[in-house]
This record gives sequence, C-alpha cells and structure tokens, in this order.
Amino acid sequence: MQQRVGGQEIGGRVRRELDTGLDRGVELGVGVRGRSGGQHGGDTGRGRAAERGPPLQKLLENTHMPNVGSFPRRHRLPAAVLPSCSRDNGRMAQRKASRGRVETVASGVAELVPDPDRDTAFTLLLDGAPQSHVDLADPTHLQFEYVRRIAAAIDLAAAPGRPLRALHLGGGALTLPRYLAVTRPGSAQRVVEIDGPLVELVRRELPLPERANIRVRVGDAREAVTGMRDAGYDVIVLDVFAGARTPAHLASVEFIEQVARVLAPDGWLVANIADGPPLRHARAQVATIRAVLPQACLVADAAVLRGRRFGNLVVLAGRTPPPVAELTRRAAGDWFPGRVEIDLDRFAAGAAPVPDAVAVASPPPPDTLFGNRK
Repeated sequence: MQQRVGGQEIGGRVRRELDTGLDRGVELGVGVRGRSGGQHGGDTGRGRAAERGPPLQKLLENTHMPNVGSFPRRHRLPAAVLPSCSRDNGRMAQRKASRGRVETVASGVAELVPDPDRDTAFTLLLDGAPQSHVDLADPTHLQFEYVRRIAAAIDLAAAPGRPLRALHLGGGALTLPRYLAVTRPGSAQRVVEIDGPLVELVRRELPLPERANIRVRVGDAREAVTGMRDAGYDVIVLDVFAGARTPAHLASVEFIEQVARVLAPDGWLVANIADGPPLRHARAQVATIRAVLPQACLVADAAVLRGRRFGNLVVLAGRTPPPVAELTRRAAGDWFPGRVEIDLDRFAAGAAPVPDAVAVASPPPPDTLFGNRK
C-alpha cells in the first residue's frame, strides 16, 4: 500500500514506561495526574472504574503513532450545543457497541472496538494497531494526544466558529473532520483516503453527522493534491501512513510544494511526523517543510523532542507567524503536556530538505511498541 489514512501515535503511557525503564506498555488510565496538575481521565479512584483497573480506552490512548486522549473539558463543547444528528448517531452506536466489527480492508484487518467507558465511542484498529478513536455522540472528545494537538492548531487558525476550507490527507475514522464539523459548522471539508473498503466500513458503522459538509475521495494523497486548484484550502492536515510509516513520495520538497500551492496565502499546514532517536527523519522533514513554508513551529512531548523515545511530532507551518503563545498554553494544559519548539534551525541541526530522488519512508516504530496485540 502506498499510504495509510489516519496516523499513528505514541503517547503518554509508553512515554512514562520507557522513561522509567519499564517495558509493559501500559499506563494507569483512571485518576492519573499529568505534569500540569490536571486529571487524566475522570473521577479519581472512585467506583467500578477504579476497581476494575485501567479501562481499554486509557490503555489504547497513548500507544500508537496516530491518536491519543481528549482535550481537557474546558476545550470541549457542552452537550447542549452538539447537533441532534450526533445524538442520533450516539443512539445508533449504543445499539452496535455490544458487538464491534472486524473486516478485511485494503490496508489490512480493520477492527472497531467498542469503548467500555463511553457507550457511543469506538477505537479503530488496523492490524492490531490503534489508528483512530471516535465518539459518535460527542465528536469533540479527542482521545489521542497528537490529535488534540492538531485540533488545537485548527482551533487557532481563525476566529472561533468561523467556517474553514479544510483538506485532510489521510482519513482513518474521520475523527478530525467530525470535530471540525461541530466546532466550525459550515466548514467545507475534503478527505483523501486511499483505502476504499475502510472508507465504506467507517461510513456504514460510524456515520458522519447529518449536516456535515465532508466529502471523501478514495485515492493517493499526492495524486489528489496535484489535481487541485491553487489556494483552495485554509487548513491542510497531513496524517498519512502506510501501515506504520509515511510513504516516501509524501516526504519530499516536491510534494510539499504541491501542498503549499493549494494552501491559501494565510493558511496552515498541520503535519504529523512519527520518529524516534536520533530523529533524523523528523529533522529532515522539518527542513523540507520549512523550505516551502518557512514560518513554523513544532509541538511534541519533551521526551520525543530530546530524542529519548519514539513518538509524534506535530508541525504547524505557513507563510505567516504561528500563534505560538496560545499554542504553548494549550499544549501545557493538556492531560499529557507537550512543548512548543520555535527554534527549528537548532532542531533541524543542519538537515537538508529532501527531494524526490532521495526521499524515504518514515522509520518503523520499535518492534515492541505494539507487542501487546497480534
């Protein structure tokens, strides 16, 4: 396969265990307090959730290169403002939650796992690796850490509630398109996903909000972008993986030039990069993106930025200065606090932009990363 829709993500659980010399690949999911002092999860140590141990969603939320965790409650919309179609989807999800679904799609075996702690939520696995998490009744609930960081960047792209023209390269379970449809009603969104059977599975089992203006095109991301008109989008989200790796043809200057061409002059590219020590790929990708879109910053866990573990780095890039102060505040206030890096010359450490002729796929995650699943 040339590409995977949805990203992959490594998050706080794996981070903490690697940093403390553990290798179990699990993390406490109830009542865990982040470094910012906020609670991770819900009530601390109360009720059946505390008695039965870490719920599945907390065990999954930080283990992959695609998604993790949800915004602190202050960043989420109250239930009263969610569209009625979300409540209808929620009732549908409750009817399906007892059975889940497993199907073979173009990129592997897809499994929809009901979330035991959220009656209307599911985790999408591909070949056992968590790819997306969706709550049909509350699309503003973002379970995966790096997805929250992308959403924070989108939140700051324009005045609150203003519709955006958004292009999502990589779809998964369409978590971010759902989020944008609710937080910015009227946004015109296009998704490019190469896995047609996966798209059909998601459409059937995880229906989109009824009034969401989301169009999904099955195809290769680069081919699709090449045929798009200039300056057509305010935000472009780049989160494409073939299995656990970003394809080489989506990691070159020539591709970023095409992305920049279809981006509005004041628009933003938000890219998910997965890498580990010594961060050669991430440094080269930062140099590659900045060669075309020079105003940029990087958001990631401090341990990832220091090259101590494999994880996700989110790049925000454009032609105007990024909203660093507000992005920093949001990253610091997350359940798993992140750091915003603005000295990208230092981060790139002399890495050169990557042309098509020498572009390579992103490195695979460690063999032990998904060792708890088959």
